[in-house]
Amino acid sequence: MTTIATLLAIAAGKPPGTVVLVGAAVLCGQLGIGWGNDLVDLPRDRATARPDKPLATGEVSVRVARAALSGSLVACLVLSALLGWRAALAHLVCVGLAHAYNLGLKATPWSWLPYAGAFGLLPAVATLAGSVPARPAWWAVLAGAVLGVAAHLLNAVPDLADDASTGVHGLPHRLGARRCRVAATSCSPPRRCWRCSGRELRGAVVGGGARGRGRARRRGTRRRRALAVPRRDGHRPARRRPARRGHRVTPTRGAPPPLALPAPAPVPTRKSSRPCAF
Repeated sequence: MTTIATLLAIAAGKPPGTVVLVGAAVLCGQLGIGWGNDLVDLPRDRATARPDKPLATGEVSVRVARAALSGSLVACLVLSALLGWRAALAHLVCVGLAHAYNLGLKATPWSWLPYAGAFGLLPAVATLAGSVPARPAWWAVLAGAVLGVAAHLLNAVPDLADDASTGVHGLPHRLGARRCRVAATSCSPPRRCWRCSGRELRGAVVGGGARGRGRARRRGTRRRRALAVPRRDGHRPARRRPARRGHRVTPTRGAPPPLALPAPAPVPTRKSSRPCAF
């Protein structure tokens, strides 16, 4: 999660300081989620004799785990606040969903919901961070949610037997190992995710896309060129309607200036000596 969030922040064009803050905030949140999970699952881990759990084997005391959990939560709150209130809200929702999963939601048929919500909001944490927040692309949020569900199904497959013996019956336990693998394989993000090239990566993560901004930029360039066409006498019009669609405007930038003709000499008039008749 930390690596994905950091890469998303880089793809969104965030400054290096903001990228570091995003990675640090997500890392502290993940550490707190891991310590909380070990504390909640301590009776189950001891009952199943999990050798990969330091709390279950006695290598780490419960007091140390609680202190680490408290410190990681405080650091997560502080670093998330430095990202701005929008990114902080999205990140804290992700962390809250993960802790809700640990506290009992994983034993219900809705065990997939925290994964979908946390992975789906991860692009928003990256794009909303910093002084220039931007909304994430809708399909990036959808792809993250789908990948979260797939990760939940695959992550639960190795522990299905141990979880069932301790009373955990989430969605993967109801589907079974074979159906979980099939469902996780079928959960594929939209095709646009894989068609995205490196040049369009920044516009892909941020809402609107690079393709739409390119069309708007070209349209604005054509209008500026149409307004900048000079008249024959060298003066620029105050306002000119842009060219109609389908008609190409030839720019006159670089054309030679109009020739400056000398003013005509005054024609001499002969004075008459006769008095005026009126």
